[in-house]
Amino acid sequence: MGHWIDESWQLQKRVLNFVHIPPPRRGLEIANVIWRCLEDWGIESKIHIISVDNASANNAAIDNLKIYVKNKRRLLCDGRLFHVRCCAHILNLIAQDGLSEIKNIVDVIRDSVEYVQRSDAKLKLFFKIVKQLNLPYKKLVDDCRTRWNSTYEMLAAAIKFKDVFPKFADREPHYDICPSAEDWTKAEKVCSVLELF
Repeated sequence: MGHWIDESWQLQKRVLNFVHIPPPRRGLEIANVIWRCLEDWGIESKIHIISVDNASANNAAIDNLKIYVKNKRRLLCDGRLFHVRCCAHILNLIAQDGLSEIKNIVDVIRDSVEYVQRSDAKLKLFFKIVKQLNLPYKKLVDDCRTRWNSTYEMLAAAIKFKDVFPKFADREPHYDICPSAEDWTKAEKVCSVLELF
């Protein structure tokens, strides 16, 4: 993805290319592919900053690209700003680290959501209780364990039903993983922090 400011000071962004690099992908190979693309487009002397995630191969690729660019021209701030870490990746790592502090609670809530969604009969019973408690009908959400925001969405959706899960446990004999009141309190605190992002 390329980002630049055009002649009328408007931010532009474009997908520049997709290139298949067969595994194993090492830093030098990645750098060479990117450099060839930059040369093909005639923009190798216009690159000021590159942003990638923190994969070790990317770090090595950026180190090599920095050398290539330095051979063409002088870098801003002597190249100290050339490699900008991907903010979304950093935020994901921070949030995942925070979520790991309540991993057991997240696992219990995730397992509860999965249990309810395991069959139509369980879902029907769960939402019968939702109706009896006069709660608004909202879906339970599955999460993708590697994406903090989907775990947040799963927790936030489940929290709305925190009063339903114990009543579901009373009526469903095989459901033995009901989150405790303390679990819900901790999940609510974590969600209030994650909600900001």
